[in-house]
Amino acid sequence: MSLTATTIPPDNTDNPDGLVIVLHGWGANSADLVSLSPMLDFGNCYFAFPDAPMPHPHAPQGLMWYDLEAEGYPGLEDSRSALKTWLSEITTELKIPLEKTILAGFSQGGAMTLDVGLELPLAGLVSLSGYLHHDPPKALSSAPPVLIMHGTRDSIVPLQMAQMAKENLSKRGASVTYFDFPMDHSICADEIFQLGTFIRDRLTSS
Repeated sequence: MSLTATTIPPDNTDNPDGLVIVLHGWGANSADLVSLSPMLDFGNCYFAFPDAPMPHPHAPQGLMWYDLEAEGYPGLEDSRSALKTWLSEITTELKIPLEKTILAGFSQGGAMTLDVGLELPLAGLVSLSGYLHHDPPKALSSAPPVLIMHGTRDSIVPLQMAQMAKENLSKRGASVTYFDFPMDHSICADEIFQLGTFIRDRLTSS
């Protein structure tokens, strides 16, 4: 495949309920968010945690979707293309359509989720402590439902960036659910609960 990934199969691989893909943040790797899968405890889903394609300059085991420290986000276009290709490959391999797939991400992974996912017929998108790279296209009425969650004390990605993403997506016709929680740049139990609810609702109705 175009990206490597940690994949966790459901108990019954013959009839899975769907696929949940989670993108890690800047300087992490696929192992960083694997612990989310048993906490979500939803039905009979596959989980997949891909590795970003670029080595991180400061973290020996870390990876990144693009270079945050350089002007113009070098690597973004290549990662965008690689992620789209990988999404097509994994959904074909697992025989789970995009319409039964949730794409989620934390921080830089949340930004990649919104960047790539708004253009695809996915069951839903989740941005955890993420942001928008740029203003999306004017019309998003056909975009997947979006869940945005953020920490009010986040000093890495300020809360205002999540609020701006919510406003920009909503005014262009996207269906956006938004929560913020009294936390830093992290994932809390309340977020995991809301994420699980979103996954269940979207994969049951899609």
